[in-house]
Amino acid sequence: MAVQNKVVIITGASSGIGAATARLLAQNGAKVVLAARRESQLQQLQQQITQSGGEAVYQVTDVRQPEEMHALVELAKKHFQGVDVIFNNAGIMPNSPISALQTNDWNNMIDINLKGVLNGIAAVMPIFTKQKSGHIITTSSIAGLKSFMGCGVYGATKFAVRNLMEVIRQESATEQTNIRTTTLYPAAINTELLQSISDANVLQSMTQLYNQVGISPEAIARAVNFAIEQPEDTNISELTIYPTKQA
Repeated sequence: MAVQNKVVIITGASSGIGAATARLLAQNGAKVVLAARRESQLQQLQQQITQSGGEAVYQVTDVRQPEEMHALVELAKKHFQGVDVIFNNAGIMPNSPISALQTNDWNNMIDINLKGVLNGIAAVMPIFTKQKSGHIITTSSIAGLKSFMGCGVYGATKFAVRNLMEVIRQESATEQTNIRTTTLYPAAINTELLQSISDANVLQSMTQLYNQVGISPEAIARAVNFAIEQPEDTNISELTIYPTKQA
């Protein structure tokens, strides 16, 4: 498999989509570099992977800090002699109506969901450009394709990621650096994301939806694995993943 021996950095790896992806890729022979803010979960995940015969290292990382993302790349180079893929997966979703003026939540979403992605890209771009290969995978959202009430700022960050990733794809093709990009648009995936919602009405509505139709984060892990395992001349630029039961 093309996944085998790939060195993959995963942010937001302590739970949900990130953890599920790390387990699947390691099972298929990738060397995973785990990043998140919660060390105990990272340590536990690393132990699970290594005890199952996989290869993994971790580093507590705040994607809002450019120097910490650069340190993560250095960790990958130290342990696995390079980087092939970065999965910009860290994100938060403290949704509320715009009229509620939860400006701290707005700024946190912009810092993590958008600036965090940019910091990850900036950390790997010199390596990918020099080696003329690499793969940038980023979690957007179905809210990066459609507009939903209560999700205005969250959706804005995810629409921005959509544009950013497509521009990188086009520029890579023009510059002949062979950097592949994949943008993921998950719908209702059962993760810890809802726990960051403080607005009671939004939380109730979204919890009801996820309880009815939500699917496991392994669905996204399989999509990531699929994108990576394609031949180097093939770029799966976008994948939208819905629960079958979600309208």
